[in-house]
Amino acid sequence: MGKVHKNCQSCGMPLARDEQGGGTERNGDRSKTYCSHCYENGVFTLPDLTVDQMKDRVKQKLVEFGFPKFLTGFFTRNIPKLERWSK
Repeated sequence: MGKVHKNCQSCGMPLARDEQGGGTERNGDRSKTYCSHCYENGVFTLPDLTVDQMKDRVKQKLVEFGFPKFLTGFFTRNIPKLERWSK
Protein backbone atom coordinates (compact mmCIF):
# COMPACT_ATOMS: atom_id res chain seq x y z
CA MET A 1 0.00 0.00 0.00
CA GLY A 2 1.30 3.46 -0.88
CA LYS A 3 2.26 6.17 1.54
CA VAL A 4 -0.55 8.42 2.76
CA HIS A 5 0.25 12.13 2.81
CA LYS A 6 -1.37 14.93 4.82
CA ASN A 7 -0.59 17.51 2.15
CA CYS A 8 -0.76 17.48 -1.63
CA GLN A 9 2.66 16.54 -2.95
CA SER A 10 2.33 19.06 -5.78
CA CYS A 11 0.98 22.28 -4.22
CA GLY A 12 1.20 21.60 -0.48
CA MET A 13 -2.51 22.08 0.25
CA PRO A 14 -3.77 20.05 3.22
CA LEU A 15 -5.63 17.12 1.64
CA ALA A 16 -8.24 17.35 4.41
CA ARG A 17 -9.23 20.76 3.00
CA ASP A 18 -9.75 19.46 -0.55
CA GLU A 19 -13.46 19.85 -1.30
CA GLN A 20 -13.28 16.87 -3.67
CA GLY A 21 -11.47 14.65 -1.15
CA GLY A 22 -8.31 14.46 -3.29
CA GLY A 23 -7.41 13.99 -6.92
CA THR A 24 -8.34 10.86 -8.85
CA GLU A 25 -6.31 8.00 -10.23
CA ARG A 26 -7.00 6.51 -13.70
CA ASN A 27 -9.23 3.84 -12.14
CA GLY A 28 -11.33 6.46 -10.32
CA ASP A 29 -9.82 5.88 -6.87
CA ARG A 30 -8.99 8.92 -4.76
CA SER A 31 -5.33 9.91 -4.81
CA LYS A 32 -3.63 9.74 -1.42
CA THR A 33 -0.82 11.91 -2.80
CA TYR A 34 -2.33 14.80 -4.79
CA CYS A 35 -5.31 17.17 -4.47
CA SER A 36 -8.12 17.56 -7.00
CA HIS A 37 -6.70 20.90 -8.19
CA CYS A 38 -3.41 19.29 -9.23
CA TYR A 39 -4.35 15.76 -10.29
CA GLU A 40 -7.27 14.22 -12.23
CA ASN A 41 -7.63 10.81 -13.87
CA GLY A 42 -4.04 9.86 -13.05
CA VAL A 43 -2.39 12.91 -14.62
CA PHE A 44 -1.44 16.41 -13.48
CA THR A 45 -3.94 19.10 -14.47
CA LEU A 46 -1.03 21.40 -15.42
CA PRO A 47 1.71 18.98 -16.51
CA ASP A 48 4.11 21.63 -17.85
CA LEU A 49 4.04 23.81 -14.73
CA THR A 50 7.43 24.54 -13.15
CA VAL A 51 8.05 24.57 -9.42
CA ASP A 52 8.42 28.36 -9.48
CA GLN A 53 5.12 28.74 -11.32
CA MET A 54 3.48 26.50 -8.70
CA LYS A 55 4.87 28.65 -5.90
CA ASP A 56 3.48 31.77 -7.61
CA ARG A 57 0.05 30.13 -8.08
CA VAL A 58 -0.12 29.08 -4.44
CA LYS A 59 0.97 32.53 -3.23
CA GLN A 60 -1.79 34.09 -5.35
CA LYS A 61 -4.40 31.70 -3.92
CA LEU A 62 -3.27 32.38 -0.35
CA VAL A 63 -3.70 36.14 -0.91
CA GLU A 64 -7.18 35.48 -2.39
CA PHE A 65 -8.05 33.56 0.78
CA GLY A 66 -7.00 36.52 2.92
CA PHE A 67 -3.49 35.57 3.99
CA PRO A 68 -1.12 38.53 4.39
CA LYS A 69 1.17 38.72 1.36
CA PHE A 70 4.31 38.76 3.53
CA LEU A 71 3.43 35.29 4.88
CA THR A 72 2.99 33.62 1.49
CA GLY A 73 6.73 32.99 1.08
CA PHE A 74 6.73 31.18 4.42
CA PHE A 75 3.86 28.92 3.35
CA THR A 76 5.35 28.11 -0.05
CA ARG A 77 9.02 27.64 0.94
CA ASN A 78 8.75 23.82 1.08
CA ILE A 79 7.01 23.29 -2.28
CA PRO A 80 10.32 22.36 -4.02
CA LYS A 81 10.72 19.54 -1.46
CA LEU A 82 7.36 17.94 -2.30
CA GLU A 83 7.30 14.58 -4.12
CA ARG A 84 6.30 16.00 -7.51
CA TRP A 85 9.21 18.44 -7.59
CA SER A 86 11.95 16.52 -5.80
CA LYS A 87 12.23 13.76 -8.43
